[in-house]
Amino acid sequence: MATPNGLARIETNGATKPDNGVCHDDSSAPVRAQTIDELHSLQRKRSAPTTPIKDGAASTFAAALSEEERHRQQLQSISASLASLTRETGPKVVKGDPARRGEAPATGAPPTPQAHHQHHHPAAPTIAVSDSSLKFTHVLYNLSPAELYEQAIKYEKGSFITSTGALATLSGAKTGRSPRDKRVVKDEVAARDLWWGKGSPNIEMDEHTFLTNRERAVDYLNSLDKVFVNDQFLNWDPENRIKVRIISARAYHSLFMHNMCIRPTDEELESFGTPDFTIYNAGQFPCNRYTHYMTSSTSVDINLARREMVILGTQYAGEMKKGLFGVMHYLMPKRGILSLHSGCNMGKDGDVALFFGLSGTGKTTLSTDHNRLLIGDDEHCWSENGVSNIEGGCYAKCIDLSQEKEPDIWNAIKFGAVLENVVFDEHTREVDYTDKSVTENTRAAYPIEYIPNAKIPCVGPHPKNVILLACDAFGVLPPVSKLDLAQTMYHFISGYTALVAGTEDGIKEPQATFSACFGAAFIMLHPTKYAAMLAEKMQKYGATGWLVNTGGSGGRYGVGKRIRLPYTRKIIDAIHSGELLTANYQKTEVFGLEIPTEIKGVPSEILDPINTWTDKAAYKETLLRLAGLFKKNFEVFASYKIGDDSNLTDEILAAGPNF
Repeated sequence: MATPNGLARIETNGATKPDNGVCHDDSSAPVRAQTIDELHSLQRKRSAPTTPIKDGAASTFAAALSEEERHRQQLQSISASLASLTRETGPKVVKGDPARRGEAPATGAPPTPQAHHQHHHPAAPTIAVSDSSLKFTHVLYNLSPAELYEQAIKYEKGSFITSTGALATLSGAKTGRSPRDKRVVKDEVAARDLWWGKGSPNIEMDEHTFLTNRERAVDYLNSLDKVFVNDQFLNWDPENRIKVRIISARAYHSLFMHNMCIRPTDEELESFGTPDFTIYNAGQFPCNRYTHYMTSSTSVDINLARREMVILGTQYAGEMKKGLFGVMHYLMPKRGILSLHSGCNMGKDGDVALFFGLSGTGKTTLSTDHNRLLIGDDEHCWSENGVSNIEGGCYAKCIDLSQEKEPDIWNAIKFGAVLENVVFDEHTREVDYTDKSVTENTRAAYPIEYIPNAKIPCVGPHPKNVILLACDAFGVLPPVSKLDLAQTMYHFISGYTALVAGTEDGIKEPQATFSACFGAAFIMLHPTKYAAMLAEKMQKYGATGWLVNTGGSGGRYGVGKRIRLPYTRKIIDAIHSGELLTANYQKTEVFGLEIPTEIKGVPSEILDPINTWTDKAAYKETLLRLAGLFKKNFEVFASYKIGDDSNLTDEILAAGPNF
């Protein structure tokens, strides 16, 4: 359909599946609400909360100051990164809230209480002169959670305190990531280094378009009375940590990143210096849809050469977290460090296990073990020093959350935690985690130290076990298989799971999903590069690979049943203890997997899936069907050569199903 001026209409709310077929477990369709008031009505159970939020509260920033004092404060708060496209040294910030200067408030504005700090704020970085027209935005620098609560409650409509003390807020129309709107600048270096083309999450843009969007974001941030700046770290390994700076317009975003990144001490902030990477989050402001490479009013852009990220047209906080994860997927391998989308825990004897798995495979459930220490739930690095968590917090799904099933997550949702897009009772402020009125992708972000058995600092020795989880709804994969290095690489690159999708007429069939390296949406390099690094480290440090099926057994979907969680836990325990290293094994047909003949506490008959199927012919047919799906998925990787020859590539291909 054409617009009156003859141009093709741009569709901004398409819900079609991405062409590249990449799995995105937190991408989400826009919410049904058409106005902010409609969105608030979904957020609250019955009626408007009794706690009013005054729209004119922002006027308190217009404090009655002398012209000389105002000029002095304006000069102090100049940020080079907010004023100039030629920024080299990063934002120049001033500490504190300009509404709390001890000055008389504007006429009619309520008095602002003074905050009492038990710690000192680091001195503001040195001010540099900018080449721009000098914007005088106030910068709120590394505010505490309490200060950010105040900012959100006062000035951000839709922010409330729940009964447990968490901050509940809304991300607007976008309640999940927008993978089709993510762009990476394809300069000469990126063209050579990054994975492009079919199956890749990297969609190109040019430098000029990035700068256009960057200027649009910077202009928007400069137009505000205030912006929030977080200076934080990524990676708990002190030798390889990255300094990041997040500039945002919402207190919600600042608190979210305060939780998700590693929080520096006051002393570390004093010497923070120039960041290694900067995010400009102007998500409340749209991109220009007629700008080259744009497909909607949302754009998430990464420029690896400039070490910058720009966000326009989406307020979903997960874009910042996953954007930085993508950056780590680029920066760390260049240092010989493997970046991993995995959970990680450690036993009392120092044995570390990595858990890989897509949504619904049980990664969170199985990596959370009260008998083991939690190093991290989602993002890790494996270096010469061992394993380390990239993040300083956890980002947990909340849909159907219960205290009985997930007590650690339930108890972590307290003061300081951020709840996204949840529904709560208008009077008691108790959250209804079963309510999907706003979105099914409800989330909680909290510091990792809120988990009782978290290991602080979040580092550990080299992993002994690499556990690949698959929820196989076809019911043909064994409950556990021991993998050799080539098989580990093959199944790591495949990143398989099969879930059951319902249709309107009630027909349900397993849907195979493949996500390279169990996180295709975030990787930057070709999957085989990460797989080769994984195999190299596993071989060097003596780690063993395992494929664990948490899905079906005993027949095709509708006939078989899901493998009981207690059995899966027994299998994981046997991996941790080393019991399975000395077990007797037999090889399966087609996939050639080594399966144990006996595990303590697990019925032996379920270890070989063919034993649980009464219809053996149907088992063989389903097995071959799944093997065919594996082969078809791997076609995009088959021609990619690793190293100077293709020997390793051939070895990986040989480790797949043969029939």
